[in-house]
Amino acid sequence: MEPRPEKTHRHGIRVTWGDCDPAKIVYTARIPWFALDAINGWWEAHLDGDGWFQMELDRNVGTPFVRLEMDFRAPITPRHELICYVWPVRLGETSITFRVDGEQDGRLCFSSRSVSVFTDATAFKKRTPPDDIRVVVESCLPDGGPSQAG
Repeated sequence: MEPRPEKTHRHGIRVTWGDCDPAKIVYTARIPWFALDAINGWWEAHLDGDGWFQMELDRNVGTPFVRLEMDFRAPITPRHELICYVWPVRLGETSITFRVDGEQDGRLCFSSRSVSVFTDATAFKKRTPPDDIRVVVESCLPDGGPSQAG
């Protein structure tokens, strides 16, 4: 996977006892939730507080997922805050790809890549991202450059 750029969003998650299984580590199913929570935090940080809820209801922009990949590196426990580093790695004509690295106590626990498609939320039809969202995302791409076709 590509290296983490300097300009990433840092999203903290307090892992609790209720997130864990009998092996005393986080349930595997919670880890995608942590990654998605971190991506929602990225949107909130970059769209003046608007996350998926506001994007869907107030902006009529949906971003349903079409792909989610995860690599697990180390167990996650309630002993330390989970820090998720989030950044967009690609902006296509109608899609966005995010990377999330989850670390605890300086140790990489998981890395994920997800792809979402922009939709008109009411019609649930694919669309291009609105211009204001495209500008924000392009400014956060690792190379700071324009989006890619696709």
